[in-house]
Amino acid sequence: MTSSLYQRLGGAERIAAVVDDALDRHAVNPLLAPRFRGKDLSKLKQLGTQFFCMGSGGPQRYEGRDLRLAHTGMNISEQELTATIDDFVAALQAQGVAPPEVNEVVGVLYSLKGEVLRI
Repeated sequence: MTSSLYQRLGGAERIAAVVDDALDRHAVNPLLAPRFRGKDLSKLKQLGTQFFCMGSGGPQRYEGRDLRLAHTGMNISEQELTATIDDFVAALQAQGVAPPEVNEVVGVLYSLKGEVLRI
């Protein structure tokens, strides 16, 4: 039996480190930073960690809004989605996540495209 992505990523603590790093990168990324100004980054990090853990097979429960509702009216562009994913890739690599798991996460993030773009 293969282990879940959650287990292969190192569990909640390691996923939290990835999410923290990625959101810190978003906050200074010239393309994404305007969307994060004035936002409660600690709350976004908490919800992002819950979402990532639950979505990768962990026992956590996500307490935020669904992606479509959370992104409605934001008119997120393909470029912004790509920048977001690039920041996650950099965070995963900085946390020492192996290439197969990085690629799997990228696939999952791209699969959510329809839930966040221009809605």
